[in-house]
Amino acid sequence: MPSIKKLRLFQLAAVIFLTVSGGPYGLEPLLTYAGPNGSLLLLLITPILWDIPAILAVLEMNSMMPVTGGYYQWVKRALGLRFALYEGWWTWLYTFVDLAIYPVLFVEYASFLFPEIHQYKIYICLFMIWGCAILNIIGIVPVGKTAVVLGVLVLTPFVILFGMAFYHHTGTYAVPGFSLKGVGFSSIGMGLYTVMWNFLGWDNATTYAEEVENPVRSYLYAVGIAFIAVMLIYSLTIFTALQSGMKLETIVEENFASLGSFIGGKWLGTIIAFGGLASTFGIYSSVLLSVSRVPKVMADDGFIPHHLNKLHVKFDTPYVSIITCSVVVSIMVLFTFGELIVMDVTLYGAGLLLEFISLIVLRMKFPDEHRPFKIPLNVFGLCLMMLLPLSVYSVAMAGAFASSETIYIPLIGVLVIMVLAEGLWQLYRWRNRQDRMV
Repeated sequence: MPSIKKLRLFQLAAVIFLTVSGGPYGLEPLLTYAGPNGSLLLLLITPILWDIPAILAVLEMNSMMPVTGGYYQWVKRALGLRFALYEGWWTWLYTFVDLAIYPVLFVEYASFLFPEIHQYKIYICLFMIWGCAILNIIGIVPVGKTAVVLGVLVLTPFVILFGMAFYHHTGTYAVPGFSLKGVGFSSIGMGLYTVMWNFLGWDNATTYAEEVENPVRSYLYAVGIAFIAVMLIYSLTIFTALQSGMKLETIVEENFASLGSFIGGKWLGTIIAFGGLASTFGIYSSVLLSVSRVPKVMADDGFIPHHLNKLHVKFDTPYVSIITCSVVVSIMVLFTFGELIVMDVTLYGAGLLLEFISLIVLRMKFPDEHRPFKIPLNVFGLCLMMLLPLSVYSVAMAGAFASSETIYIPLIGVLVIMVLAEGLWQLYRWRNRQDRMV
């Protein structure tokens, strides 16, 4: 058995940053959904209502149970096998959808450098998908080291952008409005989906907790570092776009690389586009790392075939799971960017709801169990805290339904897939009964 190297604090922080964010790439649609007065408002309010409760819940349960499988194991202990299957199924599907977004974004930013590249979209997506698969099979530490390098490549172009914008700006800065007046309900819903997608995935980083050095302490600090970095980079980028004088529609159509060209010249647009390539590759690799650990714990409980948790002889990684995930994502890149985001957040929100319920149940069942990190709220307070992300989730879904008839198909499809979890549970029970009869 080879010795297993573990992730260190800053490697973990980089992986979490890339898992959750990877920079503001993909945040562009917010500018037209919420407009010049509502963009910063949604960007600042949504994390308070959507992310901070989720982060606190993740930190408490991870400090209580820093184990492989993360959220799956929390739900299993709190609610039993049935809802653990729901959680595993929903989050597995959500991550497939989430992964499919990044090869599509990769092509979008590559097209800024090479406009004719769109005709080779599928081939480039497949190259990225399987390149990240190989990196993940090699091991978690190479993924962590790569994340550190890619994190620097993602942040540096925007630091330059902010510096150039400040240097070239003359006169006073216009105070951005903080109002959604005049913004339609459907636009608010799609704006929320955009921000929520750019902030989701904090629980994903817990599925490999046993592969992290001093996991309780490391997660506490790493999540804090990542959250501050995400908030700063997002807020400054949106503020810079609003102050630039550039048409917001153009930024949305041509992405943030065009903003770089507008402020600093073609060279700045080019390095922002290269940062976009680094971002999408890094996010994909980090998210694949998390989802590839879920099949192992589901296979251990008999929900899926055991060969999916088979480990590589040399690298001790779940290579069959990684390959399986890569095959599914290779098919899902055929969906559009907007459809993928709506499907992604809908599935993620359902899994997050089960995690909040598990947090409350664990408090009630095991009130005295050691928790190095504990939210300073009682059970009633936790219930009120859970209502915050649930409200945002409900508004976003209602707004998406009102936005366009074309959104109905992916949303209804996702809801049908979610319900299939109960069918899988009944199949599991039937198979167990058959085995006992033999």
